[in-house]
Amino acid sequence: QPVLLHFWASWCGICRLVQDGIQSIQADWPVLTVAMQSGPGMEVAAHLAAEGLDWTVLVDEHGELSRQFGVKAVPTTFVIDADGMIRFRETGYTTEWGLRTRLWLAR
Repeated sequence: QPVLLHFWASWCGICRLVQDGIQSIQADWPVLTVAMQSGPGMEVAAHLAAEGLDWTVLVDEHGELSRQFGVKAVPTTFVIDADGMIRFRETGYTTEWGLRTRLWLAR
């Protein structure tokens, strides 16, 4: 099954615009998020709690994982297929339905 890999930051305004869509998608698809340069784990956890988000999150405090994926701006979202291949990459604002369509196509 495809996985949505979503890079975001607590200081990113556009990330806040797409967060409800990411939250909704995780009810139907596997989602892993990466908090890029958003502080240590406790700060990220506090941000998620304040926003009412229950995401599975990796804390990328210094941007190392983001660099490995070539992420230069947030939000950046990948759809990774069951074979581990990146099928789609979106940077900036994208809709929930656009992401759902990409996940469906990656099946």
